Amino acid sequence: MHAITIPQPGGPEALIWAEVPDPAAGEGEVLVDVAASAVNRADLLQRQGYYDPPPGASPYPGLECSGRIAAVGPGVSGWAVGDEVCALLAGGGYAEKVAVPAGQLLPVPQGMDLVTAAALPEVTATVWSNVFMIAHLRPGETLLVHGGASGIGTMAVQLAKAVGARVAVTAGGPEKLARCAELGADVLIDYREQDFVAELRKATDGAGADVILDIVGAKYLDRNVKALAVNGRLAVIGLQGGVKGELNLGALLRKRGAITATSLRGRPLGEKAAIVAAVREHVWPLIEAGRVRAVVDRAVRLRDAGEGHRVLDSGAHVGKVLLVAE
Repeated sequence: MHAITIPQPGGPEALIWAEVPDPAAGEGEVLVDVAASAVNRADLLQRQGYYDPPPGASPYPGLECSGRIAAVGPGVSGWAVGDEVCALLAGGGYAEKVAVPAGQLLPVPQGMDLVTAAALPEVTATVWSNVFMIAHLRPGETLLVHGGASGIGTMAVQLAKAVGARVAVTAGGPEKLARCAELGADVLIDYREQDFVAELRKATDGAGADVILDIVGAKYLDRNVKALAVNGRLAVIGLQGGVKGELNLGALLRKRGAITATSLRGRPLGEKAAIVAAVREHVWPLIEAGRVRAVVDRAVRLRDAGEGHRVLDSGAHVGKVLLVAE
């Protein structure tokens, strides 16, 4: 088969389409013929040499895919050759074939085409596990989403609105904020021009956010704590603003607040399977009912993955950038 390889870390040009050995479906796995994958921030970090795959994972980038099952390994039930699926991966999505643990498979939602389904696994699993399984966002509460126009952000806005929460977003510029509003965001904050703490307090009569989903990390840590409501929960899922910040424990204590920080890629198979099962139970019906949709900025050829990386690097996208196999 062919896959995107990274012979040497570097810029988007470091991604090389090359012939590599075919994978095989091992115990508890299925082999998927890839129809599409998608670009995630973790892929950019792996390309730059900062984020190696977990032990035993495919060396090729790609944390999600859609496609058709080509083979079923020993110990797998409930799936058959020819099934159309999408999948959460620890790596290997930028390839013509990938072996997937059966617990990380999802059926393509009814009414959605196979390529578009590649936009779903990573964002739905990330948002559902952090905002709902860990932070327990409830109807009537306020969620603040940093990076509201990103793939994660566009999904978080929709899922929070679907369960009856109020949603505030930060994004860069009026065009991105307008797209967030179309998805249901109630409070629109341009982080380039506005102080999100002040704007959020104004919009919530001084209360703040019950849950904050943060992709920035250290740079926002102090302000995120200030933006939390009493009993608020901060979920950190990205470190675009650095890894080390100063935390005022007194301020957090007065808020009776909680901070969690998670990543999805390196979790044990059982934890990933539990998250995927929860996504299938709670999110798939919303997608099939038309209440939540995949937001796709554009699609490029899988062999031209470097172009997809350039788009994500530029920050000009809204939603997901797909990589389509030929």
